[in-house]
Amino acid sequence: MEAEKQAKMAEYIQSIAAIEDCMKPYREQRKELRRNFLENRWLSKDDISMAMKAFRMWEQQIDFDNFTKIYEAVDTGFIDKEGSNDPA
Repeated sequence: MEAEKQAKMAEYIQSIAAIEDCMKPYREQRKELRRNFLENRWLSKDDISMAMKAFRMWEQQIDFDNFTKIYEAVDTGFIDKEGSNDPA
């Protein structure tokens, strides 16, 4: 690998490491938030998981109507497949 590329890779890794270090307190805060909601029984693990999935979809600006159509098509496909495997 050429020297300039090695230097840029090292620079990139150092920058990523610095960013990861800065993010660490926020990860701890997120874990504490989850723990707090579980301990107070405000939400279950499944509720939190579903909320996080909804957040990720919102964050990525997923077209929910389109997602629903795709999900229903996939779900129907799996139901059809499961039904064809029945020995009865």
